Amino acid sequence: MLVLDNLSKTYAGTRRVLRGVDLKLAAGEYIAVMGESGIGKSTLLNLIAGLDTPDAGSIRFDGVDLGRLDDDALTRLRRRSMGFVFQAFHILPYLTLAQNVALPLILNRAAEDEAAARARALLAAVGMAGREASMPRELSGGELQRVAIARALVHEPKLLLADEPTGNLDPESAAQVLALLRAQVKERNAACILVTHSQAAAATADRILVLTSQGLREAG
Repeated sequence: MLVLDNLSKTYAGTRRVLRGVDLKLAAGEYIAVMGESGIGKSTLLNLIAGLDTPDAGSIRFDGVDLGRLDDDALTRLRRRSMGFVFQAFHILPYLTLAQNVALPLILNRAAEDEAAARARALLAAVGMAGREASMPRELSGGELQRVAIARALVHEPKLLLADEPTGNLDPESAAQVLALLRAQVKERNAACILVTHSQAAAATADRILVLTSQGLREAG
């Protein structure tokens, strides 16, 4: 499903963030990526999502070379096939929780009643049932994280990219969310890359990779 070949990225012409990153991710696979702060884990997710471009190497997703797509084609691919959980949530403050979660479906031109029903189901799945009409300003950081996870899953993406998805959650909530992510991946034969500093979160993955200055390697 996803193939990274010799991926490299340098910022400001001098600060090399990624070097020689190779990865093969199959459908149904759920992996964790760990590594030191600043090593480039979030940059790696941005490159895979087509939100940034590598200096060298290639990214193939579902048989498509992302480097050959223009901005519009990349946007359509992300909307249709990728789900994101960002560290900063990116929940829109002027929309209700249900509207935030339904947004990927609306952008993909789903019927409004279908999008609303799916949003309610996902909010319930992350423990936010009955909060559909709430506004983001009424929520704690942990609750916002749950909404972000519901939004990432609502359109049943082929690839889920999760950047520290449990960073704002208590241990019990984190365990519930990780179980949901894993179940969604396995049930739909999707794939997930989980970036985390948490050993407990990483332990839920099929395999753990460590990002280093020389690329990705198997943990242990």
